[in-house]
Amino acid sequence: MTKQRITVIRGDGIGPDIIDSALQILDKVGCDFDYDFADAGLVALENHGELLPQETLDLIAKNKVTLKGPLTTPVGEGFTSINVSLRKKFQLYANLRPVLSFKGTKARYEDIDIVTVRENTEGMYSGLGQVVSEDGNEAEAKSLITRTGAERILTYAYEMAIRDGRKKVTAVHKANILKSTSGLFLKVAREVAQRYPQIESTEMIVDNCCMQLVMNPHQFDVIVTTNLFGDILSDLCAGLVGGLGMAPGANIGKDCAIFEAVHGSAPDIAGKNLANPTSVILASIQMLEYLNMGEQAEKIRYALKQVIETGDRTTRDLGGEHGTSDFTQAMLERL
Repeated sequence: MTKQRITVIRGDGIGPDIIDSALQILDKVGCDFDYDFADAGLVALENHGELLPQETLDLIAKNKVTLKGPLTTPVGEGFTSINVSLRKKFQLYANLRPVLSFKGTKARYEDIDIVTVRENTEGMYSGLGQVVSEDGNEAEAKSLITRTGAERILTYAYEMAIRDGRKKVTAVHKANILKSTSGLFLKVAREVAQRYPQIESTEMIVDNCCMQLVMNPHQFDVIVTTNLFGDILSDLCAGLVGGLGMAPGANIGKDCAIFEAVHGSAPDIAGKNLANPTSVILASIQMLEYLNMGEQAEKIRYALKQVIETGDRTTRDLGGEHGTSDFTQAMLERL
């Protein structure tokens, strides 16, 4: 039987430390993957003269599954976001951002279990029509929503809900003001909801959704929304369970997927063995579930819960005084 090959992008800043942690854990649980390492971000710019080299794109296309650390796109220097480029290049239309409560964190809530399903290629992040006037006094950008894109992400959300035994899908929009773009998304959401009578369907205006998430997050199960709203809401949801260090992300396309830590590269603590690897460990769990390796995924999730709940060699953001390597060792011992 041919081994599964995984493209691994260690990334910038704390990326190499947390990715190496995740790889040790995957190996310990018996995944037996072959890894192809590729550069992207500032490391790639330094080594190859570009943020996203062609050889990296070729490896992502070849292996179909990628585990990625945080990448840095230089700000204000005309560079396109690397993450946006990857999503558009490989048509990774579904961005899955689950948040799950772990006992032992400093989170304000308990028993949170929410998945944000974010459309990943359209909306305000489509990159269309970005124009600044010659005098610098006016700026424009275009938001594009298509029926095809909306139906695809909404269908994905409902199919995921059925597969994972979830009960409720909330479509989030701003159709009261953005009558064309959000209006189309809401119209399609109502049509798709009718195909899934076994799932409770609700709709909510995005500003109300933000308030409701803070006041009563337990009313939510699956949130499905457009690109910009999904970016904001998924970060808000991460805040409910302890921050971005506790939140993974999966970018899913028709035949390609990239799994990532959703936090930044944290250059201030890079190379200091201080980073919490939980986000990318959770992303690796998403990757295993995508590959139908649920048994290994559950073993890692259980070990992670045990380490965080007992405070065994946890990092500072989790209330401990240890670093990445100690945290990893605590995981490996439980596995």
